[in-house]
Amino acid sequence: MQKTQQKESKFIPIFLITISILFLIIMLIMPLVVVITEALRSGIEVYKKAVFDTYTIKALLLTLEATLAAVAVNTVFGLFAAWTVTKYQFRKKKLLTTLIDIPFAISPIIAGLIFILTFGRIGWTHGILTALDIKIVFAVPGVILGTVFVTFPFISREIIPVLNAQGSDQEEAAAIMGAGAFRIFRRITFPQIKWAFLYGVVLCTARAMGEFGAVSVLSGHLRGKTITLPLQVEIFFSEFNFTAAFAVSSILVILAVIILIIRNILEYKMKKAGV
Repeated sequence: MQKTQQKESKFIPIFLITISILFLIIMLIMPLVVVITEALRSGIEVYKKAVFDTYTIKALLLTLEATLAAVAVNTVFGLFAAWTVTKYQFRKKKLLTTLIDIPFAISPIIAGLIFILTFGRIGWTHGILTALDIKIVFAVPGVILGTVFVTFPFISREIIPVLNAQGSDQEEAAAIMGAGAFRIFRRITFPQIKWAFLYGVVLCTARAMGEFGAVSVLSGHLRGKTITLPLQVEIFFSEFNFTAAFAVSSILVILAVIILIIRNILEYKMKKAGV
């Protein structure tokens, strides 16, 4: 009886590990290998031509611009939102936390349509934006706006659990001793949340670089102006230029691998710090 139980106890973890490895190979490793091999199938010169194409370079620069803008905005929002939710008690607090999670629940395409209905020609703000000579829809601000929307929960959602776990005893003690709010944040609060904060920044960056739905709706697909790397891949693919599509995809894969390495390093740092 005991031998049977031991065999079963050994079989279950081996079975689960095998299934997990097979799943990862089929769903992750094989697609990545296909992207790289297809990108280089026609030779390195064709690959370089696609990667260094003028429109691809512009798409890469816009992707980086939108990503940096999203990270900057969401860093400020994430810190303020996390601080507000964890350090203060007020009515409708759960409503605020629910609103923070909206981008997780709403399709990015629907978010893009909402912004068009708000800031586009048929939107209620169109007259105001026209008077101020500001264009959002089918322009770079629209690309940035869509990217910010789909990524804004990531940083705050990483910080909130850490702040809840840490409590507020140290901050209260520092305040009683006469420390200012900024000094308390810099010397006490931020050191406690820095790894969670950096982890949220990495997740926000990864999500921003790969955003397609909201950006596709808001960009207007103006080549060389409002096209990001994911949209550039779609354009090449729709033109049946598969080698170029995979070549540009490989850029996103390389960036994703770099972010994955950074994420794993941060996860190790967080565990080491007991976060």
